Amino acid sequence: MAGALTRDRLEAFGAKAVAELADTDGVRECLQWFRREKHWINARHLDLCRIPAPTFQEQARAEWIADQFRETGWETRLDRAGNVIASMDGGWEGPFVALTAHLDTVLAPRGPDDITVKGDGMFQGPGVSDNGSGLVALLAIARAIRSCPPISDCRRPLLLVANVGEEGEGNLSGMRFLCRQSPLGSRIKAFVVLDGPSTDQITCRALASRRFEITLAGPGGHSWSDYGVANPVHALSRAITLFSDNGHNGVGPAGDESGLRSSFNFGTIDGGTSINSIPTTARAKVDMRSESPVRVEEMAVLLTSCLEQALKVENDRSSGSRLTGKIREIGSRPAGCLPDDAPILRFLRAVDAHLGIRSHLDCASTDANIPLSMGLHAVSIGAGGRGGGAHTPEEWYHPEGREIGLQRILLALCLLMRQPAAAARTE
Repeated sequence: MAGALTRDRLEAFGAKAVAELADTDGVRECLQWFRREKHWINARHLDLCRIPAPTFQEQARAEWIADQFRETGWETRLDRAGNVIASMDGGWEGPFVALTAHLDTVLAPRGPDDITVKGDGMFQGPGVSDNGSGLVALLAIARAIRSCPPISDCRRPLLLVANVGEEGEGNLSGMRFLCRQSPLGSRIKAFVVLDGPSTDQITCRALASRRFEITLAGPGGHSWSDYGVANPVHALSRAITLFSDNGHNGVGPAGDESGLRSSFNFGTIDGGTSINSIPTTARAKVDMRSESPVRVEEMAVLLTSCLEQALKVENDRSSGSRLTGKIREIGSRPAGCLPDDAPILRFLRAVDAHLGIRSHLDCASTDANIPLSMGLHAVSIGAGGRGGGAHTPEEWYHPEGREIGLQRILLALCLLMRQPAAAARTE
């Protein structure tokens, strides 16, 4: 399949054209490399997952990834956010197709022995699936391309990115920097984000979310002699109950007649020092998500109202100093969506048809939120294999099916790289 893809060829594009692409010399060798080097891929997977990389502490893993890229022959640098950026030919002008995977994990291994490989080849431990599978796919693509004959007819060079700050309060900081502040941002025309193992989803809609920390403060005191003083834990509990009782009434998962999903979760609560002390502070963190950005805003307004009601009830009962409360936003992820006829979607569907993958379009919160919100073409997909237990100590990953995931990534990248160098933005 020689030359750039014209508009007419895009319209006629299908699995047959992908088969022709897969049979070209450089591409065919890369596809075979994934099978031939599966032991190398598994070994790198174990190595990288044993390097702790909780959000905001990704430096050691970033440096290890950078060394892996350099050993393979990619020119590599770390940007000011801590992202690892690699260019195959040393050029930094673009326009690029970017393949990305986030470095950070929700939980981190306490030591190397926390990451194990079972007799059947299953990996177990924090981060082995999310996002160990995505990061090792990034390394496999880098080495396969360098180890095989050049892939011809590429109009757009490939940029590899291992980025920081995807999970939790990282708030997509690495991708925000790359897209909005880095000089490279304006030169990236399409993003393929690798997140987790699943190949049955193509995330092309960005799930809007907002995250808040609620803090209440009061005088505190002894549980007997100061009884009657306003209690921050009591007020916080009431605020959470009010929100939970009303969050489903028109602004939560059950209240949307349009069928758009919404959710909320109070994920952490803390406060107090002992069982016989009235606390001086109480805190909680809440995550709100919705397929409707308007509904996320409605839930944020409701949270403020519930806190005000809870404070009034507790202060009205108090015999002493009053409680104060505040809400601080600690995260916001913008919404966005690809048009159904976006080339990146057509390419992935054609590749899936060629490989026999049954996939469906999905809405989720990933690094793709940032480029999608800016009108750039972006998708988030899995890297192949099977996994589960994400964000828990029992997280697991099995490499069965990894090869087809890597083939899918490579073929989709080749198609994107063969596009004309014009900008790719949503309308």
